[in-house]
Amino acid sequence: MPELPTCVIAVQTHDFDYGALYDELRRSCAGQAGAIVCFAGLVRDFAPGQDTDSLYLEHYPGMCERELQAIADEAFQRWAVQACRIVHRVGELARGDQIVFAGVASAHRGDAFQAAQFIMDALKTRAPFWKRETLRSGERLWVEARDSDQVQAQQWDTARPSAG
Repeated sequence: MPELPTCVIAVQTHDFDYGALYDELRRSCAGQAGAIVCFAGLVRDFAPGQDTDSLYLEHYPGMCERELQAIADEAFQRWAVQACRIVHRVGELARGDQIVFAGVASAHRGDAFQAAQFIMDALKTRAPFWKRETLRSGERLWVEARDSDQVQAQQWDTARPSAG
């Protein structure tokens, strides 16, 4: 009986090793993957024209991991995904720090690219994370949800999975 696809999910304060996560994906597919697509997001300036010093991320423990798993499960249903890894950091992060990793392994590049993009688009709009930006001036502000993220995520409501 073939092994079911898996997604390893982590929400953590400590940094992640991009190369190690890629290697885990590669090994988990035992030579069956033809493509691995990985994305790493970094902390950047959120307030236009102002310097971000840091970003503090809060999450809803338990609920957050369940939603990330639901997003991964949906990607597995829509595309021929063999394995994935999703890591999202929480706590205080400096500008330029890694914040999120999404990696997808598939037999075909089209499925891997689309599934990885879907995971990131869904994560931005569905996962219960809250971001508070601290500017160099010391001012703190909550980062508002962006309409463009919602529009990007809505494209998947009508998108059809690729043939590979």
